[in-house]
Amino acid sequence: MDGTLIDSEPYWIAAETELARRFGVPWSHDDGLQLVGNPLPVSAAVLRERGVDMSDDEIIGALLWRVREQVLASVPWQADARALLDATVSAGIPCALVTMSYTPLAEALVAAVPDAFAVVVTGDRVRHGKPDPEAFLTAATELGVDIERCVAFEDSPAGVTAAWASGAKSVGIRRLTPIEPRPGLSRVRSLAGWDVDTVRRVAAGEVIDELGDSV
Repeated sequence: MDGTLIDSEPYWIAAETELARRFGVPWSHDDGLQLVGNPLPVSAAVLRERGVDMSDDEIIGALLWRVREQVLASVPWQADARALLDATVSAGIPCALVTMSYTPLAEALVAAVPDAFAVVVTGDRVRHGKPDPEAFLTAATELGVDIERCVAFEDSPAGVTAAWASGAKSVGIRRLTPIEPRPGLSRVRSLAGWDVDTVRRVAAGEVIDELGDSV
């Protein structure tokens, strides 16, 4: 969700910065980038260790409330991913939303596309967050399909690791953070130009790597 389907990472970084400022804790854009794609308890622990004098649950609640507020006001769609999602849903292919954000924020997004997702797996539903593959494996189980038949789209190192480790055909989108090469991993700069046929080719085993030696 965050970064891949909606451009919410600036919302998260702004929320972290605002929270850190309340406690006089320096927090930079690069600090925020280090947390992209991580489970919320990891982000909370980092902020607390840096000096935010709140419990992990309080930090998570504050961040979720602030980002959810911004998403409800304006969903910052990634146009390329939204177009592919619409095409995939129109083709009758069941989709799952797999995110380390918690249910209240995911619900705000799903409300904008109520017919898009057959399954929603959030960070508060799994024991092990990304980079562990549990969330993707859970989504495949709830979709009723083998994970090897799934195509997973991710934009963060933790997310790509989780998707790839799950056994799904995985596509890393180069948004804010580097995407390291892995055997069988597709890496693209954008989903612009992708259609259902492209997804089916990747599902069948084709690897698309637009990044070459770069990350």
